[in-house]
Amino acid sequence: MAKRFVRRSSPIHGNGVFAAQDLAKGVRVIEYKGRLLTHAQANRTYANDTDSGHTFLFTLNEKYLIDGGDGGNDARWINHSCAPNCEAWMVEDEGGDKRRDKVFIETRRAIKAGEELTYDYGIKLEERHTPRLKAIWACRCGAKNCTGTLLKPKR
Repeated sequence: MAKRFVRRSSPIHGNGVFAAQDLAKGVRVIEYKGRLLTHAQANRTYANDTDSGHTFLFTLNEKYLIDGGDGGNDARWINHSCAPNCEAWMVEDEGGDKRRDKVFIETRRAIKAGEELTYDYGIKLEERHTPRLKAIWACRCGAKNCTGTLLKPKR
């Protein structure tokens, strides 16, 4: 089976993931993998990282997060876009074990070979979204409808 994607330098930010072949709408491209952490463990480990504007944490469910920076795969390099061509889907474990839930990145539309894969990170921070914080979490996607920030409105 031909490789679906490649990781390389991105014009959006740092590394990116690009389609290595044409992909149809609804294709499951990759599972987001990494170390499983409880929300409390993540808060202790990354409590002061909101000022970095960089994270590989992905909320899995109400109990757990996936730390793509620790044992993660190429899914961690998929960049944010305000006009994404992919989306993240959480698949619950059939037995109800929250530790076995998974996140997959799937195409929202047909994607041409060479096109960068993106999804909306949907980052929600509790603290006030100051101009400084919005600048730290600036969006560089270049979409016509770009909001300028990766942060989602609180409401």
